[in-house]
Amino acid sequence: MELKDFFAVNRRVALAFSGGADSSYLLYEAVKNNADVTAYYVRSQFQPQFEFEDAKRLCAELGARLSVIDADILSCAAVAANPPDRCYHCKKQIMGLILAQAARDGYDILIDGTNASDSGGDRPGMRVLSEKGILSPLRLCGITKPLVRENSKAAGLFTWDKPAYACLATRVRTRECITVEKLQSIEKSEDFLFSLGFTDFRVRCSNGSALLQFTKPQLDTAREKLPLIERELRKYFDGVRLDDVPREASV
Repeated sequence: MELKDFFAVNRRVALAFSGGADSSYLLYEAVKNNADVTAYYVRSQFQPQFEFEDAKRLCAELGARLSVIDADILSCAAVAANPPDRCYHCKKQIMGLILAQAARDGYDILIDGTNASDSGGDRPGMRVLSEKGILSPLRLCGITKPLVRENSKAAGLFTWDKPAYACLATRVRTRECITVEKLQSIEKSEDFLFSLGFTDFRVRCSNGSALLQFTKPQLDTAREKLPLIERELRKYFDGVRLDDVPREASV
């Protein structure tokens, strides 16, 4: 099955939209294949502002409808406590909100951007998809992440080479309580690193300290700029440390 076949059968769909490469390409295909589609973006404490801006920009460029749902995700105790399966509880809340709003808007099919490269084994949130009957057209059609990027580039989507960006909550050590203050410190720190020209990195938070992780191509530059980085990030963290082991590039 190809995406054109999927949208030929599923003419009216709601899309769980993040503004990342996968859901952006899926939205492009839905619009191209004349589906009646609305993109639903859940704005919570876990998403940095730039992700929301990217989501708005992509929808504007495609002429697609965007519905924004504001959510206090930390009001869910199972999420704030940050257990090993936090992603499951978070995604359950988010998809529940989207399903409810989509139903009010007249949609009975919800799709998401899970692709054929995604493994359920390391993504506990994917359990929610089967529980709630959410369809993943990219996966159903065998479209892998490299193909998403290749097709997105050909289509002229600015998201084609956008690094995967896991939510801010993934920066907090498992079982350490997640708070708004920690998330804001992480976001401000990562915004500063973006301003220095870094593109693929993480600011990990643990007991008030920050661990900085960079990919190999950017690690030497991070070492050179470490005094500047430490001076800025100590506004938000008690300690700042650079991880000498390069992190794998986001795909």
